[in-house]
Formats: sequence, structure tokens, C-alpha cells
Amino acid sequence: MQNNSPTPDRGDVYLAMWHGLLGRCPRCGRGSLFNRYLKPTATCGHCGEHFDRIRTDDIAPYFTILVVGHLTVPLILSVERLYAPPVWVHWIVWPALAVLLSLLTLPRLKGAVLAWMWCLGLRGDEQH
Repeated sequence: MQNNSPTPDRGDVYLAMWHGLLGRCPRCGRGSLFNRYLKPTATCGHCGEHFDRIRTDDIAPYFTILVVGHLTVPLILSVERLYAPPVWVHWIVWPALAVLLSLLTLPRLKGAVLAWMWCLGLRGDEQH
């Protein structure tokens, strides 16, 4: 019997991560993944999938630092090389840009990581 459901199964990691990146449920893509800025919902309001046992801990901030650093450092170096602005410009522009990019990136990356962990059946408390 073929499943014609528009929702991904746990094996469709790319679609699930895309949904997580958008802040949506990785299973159905319709329900919200977060109650607040970074607080995941216990269950999806649309399909009922449970997310309260998945702990992403420090991986989302790690990826956020990685992404924001790779975006800002080339910009800083390019602006310095092309325009050589005064130091006070650097002190105002780059920290503000880094904070803004971090605030925009962190929940999206947390959603993608949570969806990835959901696809793999991980909870974040696995021991080796």
C-alpha cells in the first residue's frame, strides 16, 4: 500500500530540516515548532508529534557562531581593505551586525538541528 501523505516520514531528512529551518514541525510542516523565541513546543499543534524530549543543547549556538563568523569576517576584511574606515566605525557596525545576524540565525538553526535529531530518533541525552 502506497502512502500518499504530504508529510515526510522520519527518513526524509532534507524536507524535515527545511521545515525546522522555517520554524515548522519537521513531520507535517504546518504546526509551529517553537512556543517562544527558542522554546520548542511540547507537541505539534497540527499533527501531535512530540518534541519535548529532544534536547539540542549547545549545537545550535555552535552552528550560529560558525555561520555568523563566516559571514562577518570576510565583510570586515573587505570593508577594511576597500575603504579603511576609522576604528570607531568598526566598533559600531560589526558588533551590531553580529548580534543581529545571531538573533536571526539562532532559532532557524535550532529548528533545523531539532528536525535533524527528530529524523534520526535522537533525544540529546545519549551516552557513549
